[in-house]
Order: sequence, then structure tokens, then C-alpha cells
Amino acid sequence: MTNETWGEIREQLQKRLGKNNYSTWIEPLVFAELTDGVAQFEVPTSFFGDWVRRNYGDHIRKLLISSGLGVERVDFTVNTAPRTATKPAVAEPAPAAKAPTRAKAMRSRAADEDLPGAPLDARFTFDTFVVGKPNELAHAAARRVAEGGPVSFNPLFLYGGVGLGKTHLMHAIAHDLQSRRPDLRVLYLSAEQFMYRFVQALRDRSVMDFKELFRSVDVLMVDDVQFIAGKDSTQEEFFHTFNALVDQNKQIVISADRAPGEIKDLEERIKSRLQCGLVVDLHPTDYELRLGILQQKADQYRDQYRGLVIAPGVLEFLAHRITTNVRVLEGALTRLFAFASLVGREITLDLTQDCLADILRASDRKVTIEEIQRKVAEHYNIRLSDMIGPKRLRTIARPRQVAMYLSKQLTPRSLPEIGRRFGGRDHTTIMHGVRKIEELMATDSQLSDDLQLLKRLLQA
Repeated sequence: MTNETWGEIREQLQKRLGKNNYSTWIEPLVFAELTDGVAQFEVPTSFFGDWVRRNYGDHIRKLLISSGLGVERVDFTVNTAPRTATKPAVAEPAPAAKAPTRAKAMRSRAADEDLPGAPLDARFTFDTFVVGKPNELAHAAARRVAEGGPVSFNPLFLYGGVGLGKTHLMHAIAHDLQSRRPDLRVLYLSAEQFMYRFVQALRDRSVMDFKELFRSVDVLMVDDVQFIAGKDSTQEEFFHTFNALVDQNKQIVISADRAPGEIKDLEERIKSRLQCGLVVDLHPTDYELRLGILQQKADQYRDQYRGLVIAPGVLEFLAHRITTNVRVLEGALTRLFAFASLVGREITLDLTQDCLADILRASDRKVTIEEIQRKVAEHYNIRLSDMIGPKRLRTIARPRQVAMYLSKQLTPRSLPEIGRRFGGRDHTTIMHGVRKIEELMATDSQLSDDLQLLKRLLQA
């Protein structure tokens, strides 16, 4: 194939793909040779070649064939030495000294400057993280990653509801790594920021700079990864960034509000890669953990509000009443101390109930049977009318039993009352459904996971 032929094909590709796609993905291609039906092109990086092969390989092959060439396959290899490009050469003065490669320059810049991540919160360290049974495994795993040694599980995937400590642990890992290993390039950012920077790179036609920069880090930490679900181009880039770092044995830490397999519209290949590492659930807080968090926070406030007295039983009262999440719990205590300081009064139980009346009312919200039925029907993708109807198909009967079980667990309603809400069923039917789920939970791990997820969603 002559340079003239390739030049004509490039013009056709520009018309088909548009100026931006052409400039980013086609213009850097250098035709090498055509041998035994294989058209060989040189590319800047293996990631670049993989992208072009998947997205434009067939376009290029068909255009080569339409030009009269016997091409069976198009292949891409990384150029290891400079070659003469197919477009007219431009004379350049010889450099006085050997210039660093683009990748090295990017890595150097990343090491010398702050990486384009989110700022770390100085409050979120391991010292300020209260450990209890619901989060002890997540804490231990985070500590292990923070040691900065050889990667033992990759990625570390932390998931749980709002305010359970995912972001706190990620910031703590980053703080510890920066302290122990200042030579490491640690990048923490939200999935939303990852998407924004990728879109910006597309707009500025600097995708290769984006790729080089994100692949130059030693530890990549992405918070709230569920945000990229359904965003095809961002998922594609995230997938390749993930693979590139894992191939280099670089550590990845991810967080989300649910397990990888439960994130709707997240590509299956991404779910599969995320599940290859250690997936850890931060469970809803229990009474002991909430009390420990309050005690630690109260100790900090005593130093800030000197002379302020908190009566016995107040912290225990809050730990019992506010069960939604840690953020609400800490926010309530912050308001309580500030209010007591302003009015110059001791923090008593009466003052607490007056000051936090709205928060306490919101915490008293009870889960209803109707909410349970709606959430279970949505989870198992069945109609709400079938949930309370007479159909006995297994695909409907099992979700119905799950809803019966949750209604017994999460509401104060009697079995006869629950039966009436399920289409007028007898209380013995409800009892049978509850017992059936209790039996299956011991052997069916998927069912247990479903129940944990549904409880979190209903109690959030």
C-alpha cells in the first residue's frame, strides 16, 4: 500500500468519523506494512491500539479492501523506534540533549505537582475512625492497603449506605500512604470528577495526556463509582485505566453505595473486574458503634466548649434514637453542643429533646408494609399487583415471601394484619412464608445478600 492510498483512506475516515475523532484516533496511526493479508499500523501505546482496534478496526479494513487491497486483518503494534510518517516530513532542529519521553514527562509532572484529584479532609484519618463490629473488616482491609506494601487484593471495594464511613476510610488510606510513602503517587477523586476530566480531555483533544496521567499513578482511589453507571464512554475509559493499573501491579481502591453486582447499568466486564478483588460491606451501625462515635465526638467538643457539661444518659439516648447514619448522628451532636454553648445551659435530656426535636421525629419514621412491597417488587422486577395477587409462580411466590418476612421483621404489625395487606391472606400463610425464608437464609447466600440490601434500602 502506498502513502497516497493511505492518505485517501484517511480522508474518508475523517468524513465518516468527524474531525475530533479523526484527530484523536486516526491521525496518530503510522502505516508500517502489508504482509500476508495483514495491514500493520504503529500506534503510540497499547491502550491506543486496543481502542482503535475495537472501535475503528472494521472501518479501516473495509476501506482498505474497497481500495483494491487484499486485507484480511488490521493489526496495531506499539512503535519502539521512530519511523517516517506517511504525511510530509517537517525538518526540525536537532535537540541539544535527549528529551524525556512523553510518558516520563507526564510522570515527572505528576510527581512534582499535585495530581488532579479531590482535596483530602484532614479530619478523616484512622485515628478518628471508630471501629465496631459493622465496620471492622473494612477497617482492617483499609489498614492493610495503607501499609503500602505488595498488593494482596486488587481492587479493594468498599460499599455501604450513606454515612457509614466509606469516604472516611478512603481519605484515611490516602493520608497514611502519603505519610509512610511520600514517593508514591496517590490519586483520590470521585467518579464524577473522573468523568468530568475525561469529558474535558475529549473536548480539548488531549485524551492521550489524560491516559498517560491516570496510568502514571501508584494508587488510584475512586469514590462513589456507581456514578459512572450508564455513561458508556466514561465506563470504557475507566475499564482500560483499571486494567492498565492492575497489569502494572498498582493498587486500586473503589467505593460505592452497593456491591458491584447490584449497580444497575454498570457494564458486566467492569462488575467482573471489581469483584476480582476484596469486596467489603460496611454494615449499618449498631448501638455500641454509635455510642462509641458519640463518645469520641463529645470528647472533642469538650475541649472546644470548655466548661460545658453533658448530663449522664444523653449520649446513650442519642445512640438509641438516631439510627440512620453517622453523618446525622454527628450533626445532631454538633448542633446540641453549639446550642447549649449559645444559651449557656447544661446538656440535659430535656434540652436534647427540645433542640433536636426535628431530627428525633425524622428518626422515628417507621417502615410501612406498602414500602416493603414496593421495594421488593422493584428489586425482583415483578409487578406490585402480582405481589398481593393470587399467582403462585415461583418467580412471584419467593419475592412475596421475602416481603412477608421483611414486614414481620421491620414493622410492628401482627401476622393477621400483614396477611390483610397481602391480598387478604390468612395469618398461617404469612407464618409459613416467614419460616420458609428463615430456612433458606441458612443455605442460600444470594437470598441473604438480597435481604441485607433490601433492609439497608428500607432503613436508609
